[in-house]
Amino acid sequence: MTKMLATSEQQAIAKAFLAARAAKTPLTDYPGAMPQGLAEAYAIQDSAIAFDGRPVGGWKVGRIADELVARFGGHRIAGPIFANEIVDAADGAVPAMPVYGGGFAAAEAEVLLRFGDVGTREYDIASVRDAIDEIRTGIEIASSPFPGINKHGPAVTASDYGNNKGLVLGPRIADWQDADLIAMPVEFRIDGERIGAATMETMLDGPFGSALFLIRALRARGIAIPPGTWVSAGAITGVHEIRPGQDAEALFDGKIRVSCKITG
Repeated sequence: MTKMLATSEQQAIAKAFLAARAAKTPLTDYPGAMPQGLAEAYAIQDSAIAFDGRPVGGWKVGRIADELVARFGGHRIAGPIFANEIVDAADGAVPAMPVYGGGFAAAEAEVLLRFGDVGTREYDIASVRDAIDEIRTGIEIASSPFPGINKHGPAVTASDYGNNKGLVLGPRIADWQDADLIAMPVEFRIDGERIGAATMETMLDGPFGSALFLIRALRARGIAIPPGTWVSAGAITGVHEIRPGQDAEALFDGKIRVSCKITG
Protein backbone atom coordinates (compact mmCIF):
# COMPACT_ATOMS: atom_id res chain seq x y z
CA MET A 1 0.00 0.00 0.00
CA THR A 2 1.33 3.43 -0.97
CA LYS A 3 1.06 6.12 1.70
CA MET A 4 -1.30 8.88 0.60
CA LEU A 5 -1.35 12.46 1.87
CA ALA A 6 -4.80 13.68 2.87
CA THR A 7 -6.63 16.10 0.63
CA SER A 8 -8.44 19.08 2.12
CA GLU A 9 -11.72 17.16 1.86
CA GLN A 10 -10.23 14.17 3.68
CA GLN A 11 -8.90 16.48 6.39
CA ALA A 12 -12.41 17.90 6.73
CA ILE A 13 -13.78 14.37 7.20
CA ALA A 14 -11.21 13.71 9.91
CA LYS A 15 -12.17 16.94 11.69
CA ALA A 16 -15.88 16.09 11.44
CA PHE A 17 -15.31 12.72 13.12
CA LEU A 18 -13.17 14.36 15.81
CA ALA A 19 -15.87 16.95 16.51
CA ALA A 20 -18.58 14.29 16.67
CA ARG A 21 -16.51 12.16 19.04
CA ALA A 22 -15.73 15.13 21.27
CA ALA A 23 -19.38 16.24 21.44
CA LYS A 24 -20.75 12.66 21.50
CA THR A 25 -23.04 13.69 18.67
CA PRO A 26 -24.25 10.99 16.25
CA LEU A 27 -23.47 11.40 12.56
CA THR A 28 -26.53 10.44 10.54
CA ASP A 29 -24.51 10.47 7.32
CA TYR A 30 -20.85 9.95 6.54
CA PRO A 31 -19.29 13.45 6.65
CA GLY A 32 -18.03 13.63 3.08
CA ALA A 33 -17.15 11.35 0.20
CA MET A 34 -16.67 7.81 1.47
CA PRO A 35 -13.15 6.45 0.88
CA GLN A 36 -13.09 3.76 -1.78
CA GLY A 37 -9.72 2.23 -0.87
CA LEU A 38 -7.52 1.75 2.17
CA ALA A 39 -4.97 4.36 1.11
CA GLU A 40 -7.73 7.00 1.21
CA ALA A 41 -9.01 5.62 4.52
CA TYR A 42 -5.60 5.78 6.17
CA ALA A 43 -5.05 9.31 4.86
CA ILE A 44 -8.19 10.32 6.79
CA GLN A 45 -7.13 8.27 9.81
CA ASP A 46 -3.60 9.72 9.86
CA SER A 47 -5.03 13.25 9.67
CA ALA A 48 -7.39 12.54 12.55
CA ILE A 49 -4.55 11.17 14.69
CA ALA A 50 -2.49 14.29 14.00
CA PHE A 51 -5.39 16.66 14.72
CA ASP A 52 -6.33 14.68 17.84
CA GLY A 53 -2.87 14.99 19.37
CA ARG A 54 -3.23 12.26 21.99
CA PRO A 55 -0.51 9.60 22.21
CA VAL A 56 -1.35 6.24 20.63
CA GLY A 57 -0.83 3.34 23.04
CA GLY A 58 -1.85 0.52 20.74
CA TRP A 59 -3.57 -0.57 17.56
CA LYS A 60 -6.64 -2.66 16.85
CA VAL A 61 -6.61 -5.10 13.95
CA GLY A 62 -9.84 -5.98 12.19
CA ARG A 63 -10.64 -8.53 9.52
CA ILE A 64 -11.78 -7.78 5.99
CA ALA A 65 -14.58 -10.06 4.82
CA ASP A 66 -13.38 -12.77 2.46
CA GLU A 67 -15.48 -11.52 -0.45
CA LEU A 68 -13.82 -8.08 -0.20
CA VAL A 69 -10.18 -9.19 0.09
CA ALA A 70 -9.46 -8.96 -3.64
CA ARG A 71 -10.96 -5.49 -3.90
CA PHE A 72 -9.07 -4.06 -0.92
CA GLY A 73 -5.84 -5.98 -1.43
CA GLY A 74 -5.54 -7.61 1.97
CA HIS A 75 -7.20 -9.41 4.85
CA ARG A 76 -6.95 -6.85 7.65
CA ILE A 77 -7.30 -3.19 8.64
CA ALA A 78 -5.81 -1.25 11.56
CA GLY A 79 -6.94 1.59 13.80
CA PRO A 80 -5.34 3.49 16.68
CA ILE A 81 -6.10 2.92 20.36
CA PHE A 82 -5.27 6.02 22.36
CA ALA A 83 -3.26 5.59 25.55
CA ASN A 84 -5.85 7.30 27.74
CA GLU A 85 -8.49 4.81 26.56
CA ILE A 86 -6.48 1.72 27.54
CA VAL A 87 -7.59 0.50 30.97
CA ASP A 88 -5.73 -2.09 33.04
CA ALA A 89 -8.16 -4.52 34.67
CA ALA A 90 -5.77 -7.40 35.35
CA ASP A 91 -6.70 -7.27 39.05
CA GLY A 92 -10.32 -8.19 38.31
CA ALA A 93 -11.68 -4.64 38.29
CA VAL A 94 -14.74 -3.94 36.14
CA PRO A 95 -14.02 -0.60 34.45
CA ALA A 96 -16.64 1.67 32.91
CA MET A 97 -16.02 1.90 29.17
CA PRO A 98 -17.87 4.64 27.26
CA VAL A 99 -19.41 4.23 23.81
CA TYR A 100 -21.38 6.47 21.44
CA GLY A 101 -24.95 5.59 22.37
CA GLY A 102 -26.44 7.16 19.24
CA GLY A 103 -23.83 5.64 16.95
CA PHE A 104 -22.36 2.17 16.65
CA ALA A 105 -21.21 0.26 19.73
CA ALA A 106 -19.87 -3.27 20.17
CA ALA A 107 -17.54 -5.25 22.40
CA GLU A 108 -15.19 -8.05 21.35
CA ALA A 109 -13.16 -10.73 23.12
CA GLU A 110 -9.57 -10.34 21.93
CA VAL A 111 -6.07 -11.53 22.69
CA LEU A 112 -3.76 -8.57 23.32
CA LEU A 113 -0.08 -8.69 22.35
CA ARG A 114 2.46 -6.18 23.63
CA PHE A 115 5.42 -5.29 21.46
CA GLY A 116 8.89 -5.13 22.94
CA ASP A 117 11.71 -3.73 20.82
CA VAL A 118 10.52 -4.28 17.25
CA GLY A 119 13.60 -2.66 15.71
CA THR A 120 14.14 -2.66 11.96
CA ARG A 121 14.46 -6.38 11.28
CA GLU A 122 12.20 -8.19 8.83
CA TYR A 123 9.78 -10.68 10.39
CA ASP A 124 7.79 -13.68 9.27
CA ILE A 125 4.98 -15.52 11.04
CA ALA A 126 7.43 -17.52 13.14
CA SER A 127 9.97 -14.85 14.05
CA VAL A 128 7.39 -12.17 14.90
CA ARG A 129 7.03 -13.89 18.27
CA ASP A 130 10.45 -12.44 19.09
CA ALA A 131 8.91 -8.96 18.96
CA ILE A 132 6.28 -9.80 21.60
CA ASP A 133 7.07 -9.50 25.31
CA GLU A 134 3.62 -10.08 26.87
CA ILE A 135 0.19 -11.44 25.99
CA ARG A 136 -3.03 -10.71 27.83
CA THR A 137 -6.70 -11.44 27.57
CA GLY A 138 -8.92 -8.47 26.86
CA ILE A 139 -11.98 -6.74 25.46
CA GLU A 140 -11.91 -4.23 22.63
CA ILE A 141 -14.57 -1.53 22.67
CA ALA A 142 -15.64 -0.76 19.10
CA SER A 143 -17.64 2.43 18.76
CA SER A 144 -18.14 5.32 16.34
CA PRO A 145 -20.54 8.26 16.21
CA PHE A 146 -21.46 7.07 12.69
CA PRO A 147 -23.95 4.19 13.15
CA GLY A 148 -23.25 2.87 9.66
CA ILE A 149 -19.49 2.55 10.25
CA ASN A 150 -19.42 -1.19 9.46
CA LYS A 151 -22.05 -1.19 6.71
CA HIS A 152 -20.04 0.44 3.93
CA GLY A 153 -16.92 -1.71 3.77
CA PRO A 154 -13.52 -1.75 5.45
CA ALA A 155 -12.30 1.59 4.08
CA VAL A 156 -15.10 3.46 5.83
CA THR A 157 -14.46 1.48 9.02
CA ALA A 158 -10.73 2.24 8.90
CA SER A 159 -11.30 5.94 8.28
CA ASP A 160 -12.78 6.53 11.75
CA TYR A 161 -10.02 5.07 13.94
CA GLY A 162 -10.91 1.59 12.72
CA ASN A 163 -14.08 1.88 14.84
CA ASN A 164 -12.14 1.80 18.13
CA LYS A 165 -13.12 3.47 21.41
CA GLY A 166 -10.97 1.72 23.99
CA LEU A 167 -9.29 -1.40 25.29
CA VAL A 168 -9.61 -3.38 28.52
CA LEU A 169 -6.41 -5.19 29.50
CA GLY A 170 -7.29 -8.41 31.29
CA PRO A 171 -5.07 -10.93 33.09
CA ARG A 172 -1.87 -12.15 31.48
CA ILE A 173 -1.62 -15.47 29.68
CA ALA A 174 1.20 -17.17 31.55
CA ASP A 175 3.81 -19.14 29.60
CA TRP A 176 2.25 -18.01 26.33
CA GLN A 177 5.36 -19.07 24.43
CA ASP A 178 4.45 -22.71 25.08
CA ALA A 179 0.66 -22.39 25.20
CA ASP A 180 -1.57 -23.53 22.34
CA LEU A 181 -3.27 -20.17 21.88
CA ILE A 182 -5.03 -21.21 18.69
CA ALA A 183 -6.95 -23.99 20.47
CA MET A 184 -7.84 -21.94 23.57
CA PRO A 185 -11.64 -21.78 24.04
CA VAL A 186 -13.10 -18.29 24.37
CA GLU A 187 -16.62 -17.28 25.39
CA PHE A 188 -18.33 -13.91 25.42
CA ARG A 189 -21.28 -12.86 27.58
CA ILE A 190 -23.47 -9.77 27.72
CA ASP A 191 -25.42 -9.31 30.96
CA GLY A 192 -24.47 -12.86 31.89
CA GLU A 193 -25.88 -14.46 28.72
CA ARG A 194 -23.43 -16.33 26.51
CA ILE A 195 -23.71 -14.90 23.01
CA GLY A 196 -20.52 -16.16 21.40
CA ALA A 197 -17.96 -18.95 21.67
CA ALA A 198 -15.00 -19.86 19.46
CA THR A 199 -11.28 -20.50 19.31
CA MET A 200 -8.59 -18.49 17.54
CA GLU A 201 -8.69 -20.98 14.65
CA THR A 202 -11.21 -18.54 13.12
CA MET A 203 -8.57 -15.75 13.00
CA LEU A 204 -6.82 -16.36 9.67
CA ASP A 205 -3.20 -17.03 10.77
CA GLY A 206 -3.98 -16.19 14.39
CA PRO A 207 -2.91 -13.35 16.68
CA PHE A 208 0.72 -13.52 15.53
CA GLY A 209 -0.47 -13.00 11.98
CA SER A 210 -2.19 -9.83 13.21
CA ALA A 211 1.06 -8.65 14.80
CA LEU A 212 2.99 -9.32 11.61
CA PHE A 213 0.40 -7.47 9.53
CA LEU A 214 0.56 -4.49 11.87
CA ILE A 215 4.35 -4.19 11.76
CA ARG A 216 4.30 -4.17 7.97
CA ALA A 217 1.29 -1.84 7.72
CA LEU A 218 2.66 0.75 10.15
CA ARG A 219 6.08 0.72 8.52
CA ALA A 220 4.41 1.38 5.16
CA ARG A 221 2.67 4.38 6.72
CA GLY A 222 5.87 5.66 8.33
CA ILE A 223 4.54 5.12 11.87
CA ALA A 224 6.95 4.09 14.64
CA ILE A 225 6.22 1.17 16.96
CA PRO A 226 7.67 2.03 20.38
CA PRO A 227 8.15 -0.69 23.01
CA GLY A 228 4.98 -1.21 25.03
CA THR A 229 2.63 -0.78 22.06
CA TRP A 230 -0.42 -3.03 22.35
CA VAL A 231 -1.99 -5.03 19.52
CA SER A 232 -5.66 -5.93 19.85
CA ALA A 233 -5.42 -8.89 17.52
CA GLY A 234 -8.98 -9.29 16.27
CA ALA A 235 -12.42 -10.46 17.34
CA ILE A 236 -12.45 -14.12 18.37
CA THR A 237 -16.14 -14.82 19.07
CA GLY A 238 -17.56 -12.07 16.87
CA VAL A 239 -18.43 -8.38 16.93
CA HIS A 240 -21.16 -8.16 19.57
CA GLU A 241 -23.30 -5.03 19.49
CA ILE A 242 -23.92 -3.60 22.94
CA ARG A 243 -25.72 -0.71 24.65
CA PRO A 244 -24.89 1.63 27.50
CA GLY A 245 -25.83 0.03 30.81
CA GLN A 246 -24.91 -3.49 29.74
CA ASP A 247 -22.09 -5.62 31.15
CA ALA A 248 -19.59 -7.45 28.95
CA GLU A 249 -17.45 -10.41 30.00
CA ALA A 250 -14.93 -12.55 28.13
CA LEU A 251 -13.86 -15.94 29.45
CA PHE A 252 -10.61 -17.44 28.20
CA ASP A 253 -9.65 -21.09 28.67
CA GLY A 254 -12.59 -21.57 31.01
CA LYS A 255 -10.88 -19.68 33.84
CA ILE A 256 -9.48 -16.27 32.86
CA ARG A 257 -12.11 -13.55 33.08
CA VAL A 258 -12.11 -9.93 31.94
CA SER A 259 -15.14 -7.68 32.30
CA CYS A 260 -16.36 -4.14 31.83
CA LYS A 261 -19.52 -2.05 32.10
CA ILE A 262 -20.63 -0.09 29.05
CA THR A 263 -21.55 3.53 29.60
CA GLY A 264 -22.86 6.30 27.37
